[in-house]
Amino acid sequence: MLQFLNDLQQYSFLQYALLTGIMASVACGIVGSYVTVRRMTYIAGAIAHCTLGGMGVAGYLNKEQGLTFLTPLMGAVFASLVAALVISWMLNRSSMRQDTVLSAVWSIGMAIGIIFISKTGGYNEDLMSYLFGDILMVSSTDLLLITLLDFVLLIAVLLLYNRLVAISFDEEFARISGIHVEMYNTLFLCLVALTVVLLVQVVGIILVVALLALPAAAAGQLTTRLPAMMFTATLLCLISTTGGLVISYIPDLPAGATIILIAGILYFVCSFYDKIKQKPDAEQLR
Repeated sequence: MLQFLNDLQQYSFLQYALLTGIMASVACGIVGSYVTVRRMTYIAGAIAHCTLGGMGVAGYLNKEQGLTFLTPLMGAVFASLVAALVISWMLNRSSMRQDTVLSAVWSIGMAIGIIFISKTGGYNEDLMSYLFGDILMVSSTDLLLITLLDFVLLIAVLLLYNRLVAISFDEEFARISGIHVEMYNTLFLCLVALTVVLLVQVVGIILVVALLALPAAAAGQLTTRLPAMMFTATLLCLISTTGGLVISYIPDLPAGATIILIAGILYFVCSFYDKIKQKPDAEQLR
């Protein structure tokens, strides 16, 4: 712990990693609560896996075509938003089953990424960091874009709060009330897409769904009100990201996997606490 604090004052990469974890926690707590309430984690997973396609294309254009201003994070943002729009359009206008749509988007996005990564010279070594995350590799440019994404998410959720709550709990009532449900569902999926991009930087594509769902699910065990759930989920995610970064640093463990391990432990602790809290109530009913 002391070694981490000492190095934190000296090395910018640790400072960037800590700031990334903090900002990702805010987005994760807020949007993750909506995703958990709406049971849309598989949609988030499909979007997450599509980011590999955007990263692969951006890397190819950067190294093979000389477009050096393009970064993998920019490609991830573009791919995630395209995936969100495609999923929204197909779910609203197609007769295909939801699981079929998600499987198609999921697999096509991954396939595009793998093809472009394979055609990019000296780029294959980055594949593991994309899949499993490497928060210590966040650059100053990435941090600037992450800050912008976090700001956009917070403003959007603040402005759309009432409508997002309405479509989350009762779409039919929201539609009767005059809310354009399809449009706000599309906007919500775009918010999920931006959140996924933030979390991919922290834990990678494979583990992003776990970080999006576990803190919010744990928070749901402790409170029943959505604002309190968002705050609690943000706090739990912050504990997971910061704790995972600190614990993994000295023994050189994978930071992303350590973060998810802490998030999983917190989830089971909260579930156990919830069961203990409910037990006296059950006994009083006898």
